[in-house]
Amino acid sequence: MTLALYVPRTSPVHRAPAGLKLLVLVALGVLLFAFPSLPVAAGALAAVLLVALAGARLPVGLLARQARAVAVWVAAIVVLQVAVGDLPTAVATGLRLLALVLAAAVVTATTRVTAMVAVVERLCAPLRLVGVRPSRVGLALAMTLRFIPLVAERADRIREAQAARGGSTRGPRALLRLVVPLLVSVLQLAHTVSEALDARGADGALS
Repeated sequence: MTLALYVPRTSPVHRAPAGLKLLVLVALGVLLFAFPSLPVAAGALAAVLLVALAGARLPVGLLARQARAVAVWVAAIVVLQVAVGDLPTAVATGLRLLALVLAAAVVTATTRVTAMVAVVERLCAPLRLVGVRPSRVGLALAMTLRFIPLVAERADRIREAQAARGGSTRGPRALLRLVVPLLVSVLQLAHTVSEALDARGADGALS
């Protein structure tokens, strides 16, 4: 699984302000949840694909990887919706989630992390009145975006190592064998990063 971060291009979508792209993403989410119908969900997904492929000129493979990353969850939600409701509602729910995931991928693939962090820090500036530090929020966002591909890379390494030893990489058992070493690896990584931040006096610098 590879989750998208910035993909350098010279498209109009790349040149658009980060704040505008985040605002459109939020508006899309509100629209999809305010009007949970199949035509709206299908239209939103088609619009996202059009912007991603024609507007931002992102590779098809990147979008396909995003869809595969959430395919199991979307399928499970659709099956659950069919069991408790009806098929059109289930399909609409699946398309709605897929549209939001791909829209978020388009934003992260066309926006540099520094620009996104700057927008978030500006938005959080008024929260200083209640003791929130915008720089900390920005740091948390930057680290989250940085660590997503890093964790995915470590998961791929563990999966490849298990495959090299003759183990299966598919199915529930393979997933369980992946989760434990990946969790240990992520905790070790978090501990290393926290020590590095402490050594550099990050708490004082961000206050």
